[in-house]
Amino acid sequence: MEPREVAQKQAEEAMDGFILWSKRGTLWAALFLCIVVFACNSGVETGPNATGSGYNGEQYSPSNLKVK
Repeated sequence: MEPREVAQKQAEEAMDGFILWSKRGTLWAALFLCIVVFACNSGVETGPNATGSGYNGEQYSPSNLKVK
């Protein structure tokens, strides 16, 4: 084999390995992030100790306006 053919074969094997491990790494990262999101209940808190936005609509109602 010529050096060019050996280098081409080695480059193709390295690229195939890189693609394979990139796919595996992306899959594991996505699975990890999904587990973290669902373990945190997707950011939603429920129950008696929930600390939501605490929006009180009456607090912000314009009571000092004189509407005719």
